[in-house]
Amino acid sequence: MSATANGVDPALVTRIVDRVKSQGIFDQFRRDCLADVDTKPAYQNLGTRVEGYVSSFLTDFVWTPDMNKNQLRNSLRRQINESEMLASGVERVIEQVVDAQLQQIFLPRIETVVKEYLHSDNTPSSSDVKPGMESGSIPPQPGQ
Repeated sequence: MSATANGVDPALVTRIVDRVKSQGIFDQFRRDCLADVDTKPAYQNLGTRVEGYVSSFLTDFVWTPDMNKNQLRNSLRRQINESEMLASGVERVIEQVVDAQLQQIFLPRIETVVKEYLHSDNTPSSSDVKPGMESGSIPPQPGQ
């Protein structure tokens, strides 16, 4: 088993992630988040801000049939990305959607998968399991 400097075996993590995906848990998390996203104030606020930004941007242009729409679209996209409005707005949406479900739904489901995996025949021997991992808990990520 080749553990990284933080004591986590990347191969073990990959096998557990593969199990989460194969059981459809990741897809369920994604469906739950997407079903909930448009009800959040941060998402609605971001939509309003983007619409206002686009309207403001387009007031500087007079439509003509020979206008290059692709160039105009690319210019708008570039300005939106450079404004960082999208990045900060998306960050707030993620906080409202994912953080709300993280402790109560996501972590318990992932911990269950880890425990099942560590107690199944697919696991490395108990001597290969790092201290603190035998309980099935997920090791803290750097910065937590």
